[in-house]
Formats: sequence, C-alpha cells, structure tokens
Amino acid sequence: MSITIEFIRNEIEKQSYELSLHADNERLNDELTISEIEFALNNGEIIENYGADTRGASCLVYGTTENAVPVHIVCGKNKQNHLFIITVYIPSLPKWQTPHVRNK
Repeated sequence: MSITIEFIRNEIEKQSYELSLHADNERLNDELTISEIEFALNNGEIIENYGADTRGASCLVYGTTENAVPVHIVCGKNKQNHLFIITVYIPSLPKWQTPHVRNK
C-alpha cells in the first residue's frame, strides 16, 4: 500500500510523525529546520513511490522551504502507522540534474 500526500499532510498537521536520527543529522548538515521540513511536506508532491521496499512502503517527496530551497524527504510509516521521516536532503549534482530528474 503506497503512501499518499494526504496521509503525509494529515500527519504533519496532527504533529503525529517521527524523525529518524539519520534524517535529523542530514537536516542539520543542510541547515534545515523542522518547520522548513514541515512546510516542504505540506506544500510538496510525491515524485517517487517505493512500494516494493522490504521495510514497507515509502516515497520521495519534493518540496521547497518558504525561501524556495528545494528539499527531498523520504517518508515511510512507523510501527504505529504514523509518518516516519527516513531522510532529508537538498537535491544536487551529481545525483540530481534538477529536483525532479535523477542523473543517469
């Protein structure tokens, strides 16, 4: 079962989500705040779904901060079926040509 953007937005609104230690470290490395991540998720779009992942369904959300900084957020669900933020990063070369297009 895939994760929907509506599920993500609802979990953010309810403050019913968990941030992995990895995601927290990555957000700090990229100097992103929790409110910027929440903003990006509330205004973002799912650009990739990973339904066949052995750890459960997850997806990649592309959004921007209020200052138009592009952000990628990989989301899944925890054991309580709430939003689990797996990682957060600013997409860039060499992996990403644009925030929507992977380098080949």
